[in-house]
Amino acid sequence: MFKQLMIASGTLMLAACGPVQTDSEVYQDGLVYCSEGNPEIFNPQLVTSGTTVDATSAQLYDRLLDYDAKQQQFVPALARGWQAFDQGRRYRFNLRENVQFHDTDWFTPTRTFNADDVLFSFQRWLNQQHVYHQVNGGRYPFFRSSGLIKLIEKVEKIDDYTVDFHLVQSDSSFLANLATDFAVILSAEYAQQLIAEGNPEQIDRLPVGTGPFEFEMFRKDFVIRYSAHEGYWREQPEIKTLVYVITPNANKRMLKLLTGECDVIPYPLVNELSQLDQDAKIQVGSSVSPNVSFWAFNTQHPPFDNVVVRRALAHAINRPAIIQTIYDGNARLATGMLPETSWAYSPVQQTYPYDPAKARELLAEAGFPNGFSMDIWAMPVQRAYNPNAHRMAELIQSDLAQVGVQANIVSYEWNTFRQRLVNGEHDSVLIGWVADNADPDNFFRPTLSCAAARSGNNRAQWCNPEFDQLLVDAITESDLDQRKHLYQAIEDFVMQQAPLVPIANSLRFQAHRDDIEGVELPPYGGINFRYARRVTDAPL
Repeated sequence: MFKQLMIASGTLMLAACGPVQTDSEVYQDGLVYCSEGNPEIFNPQLVTSGTTVDATSAQLYDRLLDYDAKQQQFVPALARGWQAFDQGRRYRFNLRENVQFHDTDWFTPTRTFNADDVLFSFQRWLNQQHVYHQVNGGRYPFFRSSGLIKLIEKVEKIDDYTVDFHLVQSDSSFLANLATDFAVILSAEYAQQLIAEGNPEQIDRLPVGTGPFEFEMFRKDFVIRYSAHEGYWREQPEIKTLVYVITPNANKRMLKLLTGECDVIPYPLVNELSQLDQDAKIQVGSSVSPNVSFWAFNTQHPPFDNVVVRRALAHAINRPAIIQTIYDGNARLATGMLPETSWAYSPVQQTYPYDPAKARELLAEAGFPNGFSMDIWAMPVQRAYNPNAHRMAELIQSDLAQVGVQANIVSYEWNTFRQRLVNGEHDSVLIGWVADNADPDNFFRPTLSCAAARSGNNRAQWCNPEFDQLLVDAITESDLDQRKHLYQAIEDFVMQQAPLVPIANSLRFQAHRDDIEGVELPPYGGINFRYARRVTDAPL
């Protein structure tokens, strides 16, 4: 059906002899997912975008280990087992044998997965001198912001199916970070082939993994197509074709679901959930998602470098009203970075209650009795933690006007938006975080540490050495009660410094046609289609 794939202007484009697979073909043995946006690239190591993670991690790749949220424990994946030595400063992973990589039009593997692939996948982002380190940007924001780049001293091959990780110090979040959607395993053999061909950048654009689906094509703003990996080492996926139809507009996604053009959609409009529930052909699913939406201030831009200004703005916005309007009651007011789902969460009084008089008082104290002008950047896509950032920005804009602050709302196409954020061009931004694992550290180091500021993942561009030391104390502490106490201190520090204002912890929603089953909406990580199937005897 498709003659070839080619690279054009840095974006994968399709040279096709015909249309995308017909509806009858897709609906017979496949699934159509209407995605909210384009992936930035096809390797989640390079970004932290949920849109990219949803399109890549669980579909194309595997990790050394997974996290079973129901059992609340780590389970084997490409590593069939592991052991800790030297008081948690060395981990040995015993690798699974006979795991096949994807066999595609651009790569035919001559061997199965082994230790060389683990070394390549980790050394690429660990070693700045690695031949692939700078390929396609070389930022690796999750690994930098989570501290893994500094934590892992070296990765050592013991034999073809045994690998040791040597750590600088024990770290209670190490295994949790390896179980995230970012710690995927690539093919070292494919990487070598691309170097020989002079096209190393294709490793992240024409991806090869060991996951349940193989990449076929991507046409920006239109479609991504995958096919089932026939040699998959786990249970074979039942759907043979997986198609992502790029549909940024939430109303259009809803219509496509209702008309049957989409089988599954993310982020249905919360004010229309009851309407969907009334349609016998539509099923609405929800999960308690460990997430937080927040309003982050760029502390490198005056006047947001002044903590008094940040506190004033925190008091200026009516967060309970925002939650009622934006989430239609399907979210809780966030009292800190940690949601109630975290074992380290502690109930606290509402931080920075809505108080315009207090906001004006603090602005005058900071030298702005007549206010000032600023920008609020609003995401152009829906996320689990914020279904409508632009509308939220309008509400905040109205609140700020009451205290003399004039706000301009800014947005861009999603990938441009994220790149400009990394460059620190914003005054403030409405964004958020979905936990990648169950460790509370995941809510702080990737979003507020100095390393996260350097990687561009810290949207507040805030770096405080005292705060960083608290983070280190928390991850090196093994006693859970002591760790919980430390995370309470960390939450207090964030509240006092106010680099951002937590807004909401939201439920995560997904809607699908009633003849689709098994689409995973895990609490941690992106969507997973490995167990998806079409039920042939679904009611008409």
